[in-house]
Amino acid sequence: MPALYEHALRNGEGQLGAAGQFVVETGEHTGRSPKDKFFVREPGSETHIDWGETNKPIDAATFDALFERVAAYLSQREIYALDAYVGADERYRLPIRVITQYAWQSLFSRELFITPAAPPEGFSPQFTIVDAAEFVAEPARDGTRSGTFVLVNMARKIVLIGGTRYAGEIKKSVFTIMNYLMPLRQVLSMHCSANVGPAGDTAIFFGLSGTGKTTLSADSNRPLVGDDEHGWSADGIFNFEGGCYAKVIRLSQKAEPEIWAATHRFGTVLENVVMDESSRELDLESEAKTENTRAAYPVEFIPNIVPGLMAGHPKTIVMLTADAFGVLPPIAKLSPEQAMYHFLSGYTAKVAGTEKGVTEPTATFSTCFGAPFMVHHPTVYAKLLGERIAQHEVTCWLVNTGWTGGAYGVGKRMAIAHTRAMVNAALDGSLKDVSFEREPFFGLAIPTSVPNVPSEVLNPRNAWPDKAEYDASAKKLAGLFFANFKKFEANASDGVKAVAITP
Repeated sequence: MPALYEHALRNGEGQLGAAGQFVVETGEHTGRSPKDKFFVREPGSETHIDWGETNKPIDAATFDALFERVAAYLSQREIYALDAYVGADERYRLPIRVITQYAWQSLFSRELFITPAAPPEGFSPQFTIVDAAEFVAEPARDGTRSGTFVLVNMARKIVLIGGTRYAGEIKKSVFTIMNYLMPLRQVLSMHCSANVGPAGDTAIFFGLSGTGKTTLSADSNRPLVGDDEHGWSADGIFNFEGGCYAKVIRLSQKAEPEIWAATHRFGTVLENVVMDESSRELDLESEAKTENTRAAYPVEFIPNIVPGLMAGHPKTIVMLTADAFGVLPPIAKLSPEQAMYHFLSGYTAKVAGTEKGVTEPTATFSTCFGAPFMVHHPTVYAKLLGERIAQHEVTCWLVNTGWTGGAYGVGKRMAIAHTRAMVNAALDGSLKDVSFEREPFFGLAIPTSVPNVPSEVLNPRNAWPDKAEYDASAKKLAGLFFANFKKFEANASDGVKAVAITP
């Protein structure tokens, strides 16, 4: 790690923060470029891939020609190679090699993947990720959509990345590979965090970026398995990674002490975080560079983790959403069929002002809470989830970490303290014997009481001053759920169709 710091500083790739962090700017790309991601169409994988807007095809000859150009480009430059693994469970572990143009991206990869002190003798990578960050493609010549490209070749077992300095492309490309490989071995690959309670009770948290997946799983009373990517095999769950990649915009030392501490130490890589040039202190409140400010750090930086990053079968599943319409309840119990429905829906919402032209909350539906990274048809993952929920009698909850008392701009964000209290109650069995009321727009079962949470918070309609306005907003969101589910209806079971939301 220190050697990579030295190289990165010598190369002018970033700066040191006051606490020894490595702080970088990723330039034009401060997030992933999903429209520039393609799969090489080849006989071995093409019948498994769910082709469409997310998984777009490119031909092998185009890949080969661009790969040769990138290889020639990198051969003239100093590059960094890392041998590592993906998957804490050795039975499903994938050996990988990550080749990067930047030293800091190699440091990032060392933290995010499972990296032994020294690779075992005879290490042989099954996949190679090549990241030529500064190589910009020529679309007319190279067959890409733009100067940026993320190309996955399952036949050659190579991922080729270029035209972007954002390191999240490396992480998510590897997750994409696991999402292809694991279901073929009857392992459910999941975009989720996971932790374990005092009684050995495992919980997993599904959720898109900004919903609290990392925050809620970092709990001083529940050791962490991982914050983002896991597999669920016949024997339990295991982390794919060896590190965490936390969103740090407006990170609070008081509300999220473990993550805050991890972002303030030597070894952490910070992407696009604003820093005072003289004091080198961080300004985590600022979104001057992007809303998507990030910290990458080894999982060991969290003080309480599960040794080996593996755990038993989950007892509880929490599906997180940040509802900017302000109409979903802060917590609701789901039947197994409802859990399948919400897994397929993968709902959250963009808030007004986050993108040009967005003036009101905008619904986002991301299948399996990770549509950009899913390779097979969504029902492949949903079927595996449904089987495991039934087999292990898992209790499922929907938790809204978004807005209450009105939509974004009118209402207020759910208090983290209240959300933690509700999640804790769901995990420790405090809600086992409470009564529930049925919410009419989404068919959700809302608890009438939760320890340490004011009762008026629990039913979202009660928090709105104008009940007619709440009804109109709830009906609107129900209509969006209804429209989105049409693409799954033909393949859904009768039980899931029976609980589908209707306007």
